[in-house]
Amino acid sequence: MTESALPIRSPPVTADGTFTASVSGIVLAAGTSVRFGDENKLLQQIDGEPIIHRVVGTLLQTDLTGVGVVLGHEANAVRDALSELDVQILENEAFTSGQSSSVRAGVRYAARRESDAVLVALGDMPFVSSSSITSLLTAYETWESSALAAAYDGERGNPVIFDAQHFDALTKVGGDVGGREILLTADDAALVETNDPGVRRDVDDPTDLPGPDNS
Repeated sequence: MTESALPIRSPPVTADGTFTASVSGIVLAAGTSVRFGDENKLLQQIDGEPIIHRVVGTLLQTDLTGVGVVLGHEANAVRDALSELDVQILENEAFTSGQSSSVRAGVRYAARRESDAVLVALGDMPFVSSSSITSLLTAYETWESSALAAAYDGERGNPVIFDAQHFDALTKVGGDVGGREILLTADDAALVETNDPGVRRDVDDPTDLPGPDNS
């Protein structure tokens, strides 16, 4: 299956906003930011706030049962940017081997917590709204889907949610593919339309940061 073949659904609406599922969040923040240049993009600021702080802070505003942040490149500096947030720092010494090594570290964190599922967010996507994460959580709890991804205008984005049934498979992925293969092969996978352009907007180079000279 291709990403374009995944069914696209509008998120369900719960009556009281109460979630009973235990979903751990992980933020992948171990990469080297090669395309950004010499500076660590996760430490660049948007409205006076480091990108990684903004990403993690958004997750903490939701009903996730815990948040782990996977660090690698310049781990000490990124940790310092998160010092006052209630998160679990997860060290990934193998971060140069690809994103999958960070996924494995994060999934193991979720498995240790005996979570029903894991939500995987990217540290360089500071424009995702907390309501989009809530839509994913609501869809996970309401639908019988074991793999869900946020979408905007019918196009797949991030974050993604994987049910615990996929934890073993996620710890065996390699390279930079992360959980994409599982999302595309799970029979019950779906995209959740968030109406949030932030789920498809990341920061790869300085021109992606908001400012008078950038669109």
